[in-house]
Amino acid sequence: MLSVLTPIWDEVPTAASNLRGRIESVLDWATAHGYREGPNPARWKGHLKHLLANPRTKEKKHHPALPIEQMGEFMRELRRRPGMAFRALELAILCASRSGEVLEADWKEFDLQAGTWTIPGARMKVGKDQRVALSKAAIELLRTMPTSNCPVFPGKSKEGLLTQNALYRALEQMNRPEVKWKDRDGEAITVHGFRTSFRTWGGERTNFPREVIEQCLAHVVASAVELAYLRTDALEKRRKVMEAWAGFRARLEAKGNVVALAARLVRRRDGWFVDTRGVRSNCG
Repeated sequence: MLSVLTPIWDEVPTAASNLRGRIESVLDWATAHGYREGPNPARWKGHLKHLLANPRTKEKKHHPALPIEQMGEFMRELRRRPGMAFRALELAILCASRSGEVLEADWKEFDLQAGTWTIPGARMKVGKDQRVALSKAAIELLRTMPTSNCPVFPGKSKEGLLTQNALYRALEQMNRPEVKWKDRDGEAITVHGFRTSFRTWGGERTNFPREVIEQCLAHVVASAVELAYLRTDALEKRRKVMEAWAGFRARLEAKGNVVALAARLVRRRDGWFVDTRGVRSNCG
């Protein structure tokens, strides 16, 4: 049993713990029906509990996140790439949403006039409906998407949706032929890591209350002050946060465009511009 569980216990603790429980149930059934004898090797209490780390007390592994100062350059490259997976990733970043919430998005959930996206509680981690405040940039992106299908991001899965693997592959493509987009420890960034980038931006670059930032992320908060905000969903407060987030990204992106242009063009006394890639042109 240890040879099965140990290789995955640290990497995917939730899945490994679930697998252990299922194996235990199957072996219990087999024992009850006379197919095997002896103690259950997959039991937790009195056995594996003393051999494996408790999954509930393990340190939570953080998702590699893009440093926020690189957000403009990343978004500029992302927006240049065609395809549904890249647009889904763009919306996830603009809305600071979980990938599953974006991939299963349906057009009937959106009110672009009101600037809201209402995600049903069945799709939310906290089990409650979540109204997402859409920034103008997110609305602009959605208006470019075809609306003939109910799913916003149709795909080839049996449900007709884009899959998680499509987002993973999109990030992998952006990290070829070498890993360009990585966190401060040198690890390739993940889709979920952009929520960490959003939280870092909110905490380090803004004066927005922490509880409002957490509501934007659809996190459960518990302090008395934070719970006071939860009496309403603070939609308009969250809208200001999301507009500021989109504006931060846009400013970095615009700054990067200017730097990129300056790197390519050098003014000459004769009025000609020389592209540093070797192309000469008279731009006036």
